[in-house]
Amino acid sequence: MIFSYNWLKQYIDGKMPGPEELVELLMFHSFEIEGLEKKGSDYLIDIDVLPNRAHDCLSHIGIAREVAVLTGLKFQMPQILVDSFGNDRTEMKPSKVGDFISLDVKDGNDCPRYTAKVVTGIKVGSSPAWIQEKLEACGLQAINSIVDITNFVMLETGQPLHAFDADKIGKKIVVRRAKAGEKLSALDDKAYKLDKNILVIADSKKPVAIAGIKGGEDTGIDEKTKNIVIEAANFNPVLTRKASRELKLRTDASMRFEQGIDPNLIDFAQQRVCTLIQEIAGGEVIFGMADFYPKKVSSKKIKLDCDYVNKLLGVKIPKQRMIKILKSLDFGVTGTGNQIIVQVPTRRIDVSIPEDLIEEIGRIYGYENIPCVFPVAVSSPPKRNDELFWQNIIRNILKQAGFFEAYGYSFIGDKDKEVFNLSENLLAEIENPISSLNKYLRMSLISNLVKVVKENLKNSDEVRMFEIGNVFKKKNGFQEKLMLTGILTGKSIKDEGFYELKGTVDSLLNGLGISDHWYDDVKATPEDSSSHIWHPGKTAEIKVGDREIGFLGQLHPAVTSALNIKENIFVFDVDLSQLLEVVSEEHEYRPISPYPTVLRDLAILVPKGTKMVNILNTINSAGGEIVRDVDLFDVYTGEAVPEGRENFAFHIIYQSADKTLSSAEVDIIHKKIIKALEENPSWEVRTKNK
Repeated sequence: MIFSYNWLKQYIDGKMPGPEELVELLMFHSFEIEGLEKKGSDYLIDIDVLPNRAHDCLSHIGIAREVAVLTGLKFQMPQILVDSFGNDRTEMKPSKVGDFISLDVKDGNDCPRYTAKVVTGIKVGSSPAWIQEKLEACGLQAINSIVDITNFVMLETGQPLHAFDADKIGKKIVVRRAKAGEKLSALDDKAYKLDKNILVIADSKKPVAIAGIKGGEDTGIDEKTKNIVIEAANFNPVLTRKASRELKLRTDASMRFEQGIDPNLIDFAQQRVCTLIQEIAGGEVIFGMADFYPKKVSSKKIKLDCDYVNKLLGVKIPKQRMIKILKSLDFGVTGTGNQIIVQVPTRRIDVSIPEDLIEEIGRIYGYENIPCVFPVAVSSPPKRNDELFWQNIIRNILKQAGFFEAYGYSFIGDKDKEVFNLSENLLAEIENPISSLNKYLRMSLISNLVKVVKENLKNSDEVRMFEIGNVFKKKNGFQEKLMLTGILTGKSIKDEGFYELKGTVDSLLNGLGISDHWYDDVKATPEDSSSHIWHPGKTAEIKVGDREIGFLGQLHPAVTSALNIKENIFVFDVDLSQLLEVVSEEHEYRPISPYPTVLRDLAILVPKGTKMVNILNTINSAGGEIVRDVDLFDVYTGEAVPEGRENFAFHIIYQSADKTLSSAEVDIIHKKIIKALEENPSWEVRTKNK
């Protein structure tokens, strides 16, 4: 906002600092200065008044009060006349304001206070040069004496005012929400469409002004106006801001109402505007003021501990200095000892707790006078957050395996519920979702992660992704659980993707110090609707000891088809909260054998649906400690393989920890494995040696 230096001087009793000194002083005490410009004999100061001080500093009186405090000079209010309320010159007139106007405010929350004064017998003309100069300096255009005076008082006090032609508005002012379809032709020669979200000032029939924003053309002041109604009101800041944004109409008045102003400021503003109108435009101010003010705002009282002031500021300020600062800011101070009671003027809406008062004391005392002292504290490392520690370990392991981390939304929609067959009884529904796509809290990471993978498949032949995040379930109240989900898919990923992902899970669990993990058949519970998303026969439970920690498998073709995904998708879904209970930083040391390995291949023909874990368990059990590792490298169901059967091919790695194995020794163990496998009548070993 632009402030006139000469105008500010009028409220200061004493010699005020020069313009440059004043700017520097204000900047030192929490005001942002956008510029200083000389204009004729005056200086214009552009002060960026921040929202926390807009209610009392978007006015020349407000800034002058601050200047008086910072300079130690005396602040003086502008003169008002008692007879502006009809107590002297108009005493001979028996008329009261109630004879001219009545108020009907529909909702006190929309309009906490509304007042109206009536002035009769005025003569509208041009305003004096000194008013026009001040308005022009602050960026407002002179219109006529009445409008200019209301604008002048707004810039002076911070209270917006509006004058209606009393003969055009009628005898009743109604403050209400606009009705659907209503329009208003405003003073800016534009027509505005109104709705129920916009507060209006109306007569008995139609709107005559947009409350706190713009007056209407029909009741505007012109050279024929003889009688006026002066409005000074307090409107809901949120309502004003929304209406201003909806109408794309921001005015000096709306800017002030949006920030919130003191309802008690109205009394002085009405007296001031009536004083100036009588002096400049003549007329008689009708006795009294129509005033709707159901919930009067009174001064807050805050208890302040002087020792706490010094502790928080880090400097010792004498109690009397604190009291002097507070009184200079127009705060009332009572009490003895270190506990004082501070009465806050109602215009200081920003002050409500002791810390606000301490900020004021520190600001006026001068932050530059508070020494910089390093705090005395014991430097100790923070306690380790085990959950975050292990999450980072997991991230590193999976990234080394070629997986990328995803961060998804915590919400899903109706389509996700249908595709993944989620139980509505277990879904937590959002009361105010931003869209239908974010209607529920996710029960699983899989649904959103699959959609991310789908998008990535457009630009990549193979996708490996994982996510760590919370899922939510409406069961026994409300449950929240931390999960880890990984996905492997792509054009080149066929059925062996299951085993590749199983290898990733093995590496992950081994890296977390978990050695007793294994895989079991899936046993779905009736309430677990998520079991329907898995492909039958291509799913396993991931277990550690007797504890189930998650699932591993291929998504059901019905799910991928519903999402228009052609590739097979393999997923592991781990309960991270369960997993973190069994992780260990201790790892068993197994020395690397210095002796060479021996590689033998083995192919076995089995019925479709045979569990891989059964084959691996048989090989490891028969081979004993000599079998170092078993790798599945091929799954074949093409030519030369009977219908209903499939061929698995394995690399079996033999190695001894204490000697070099001979070919004969390996043959003995290899034949033992073949014999164990062929004990199952439905299994046929095809490649016995290589």
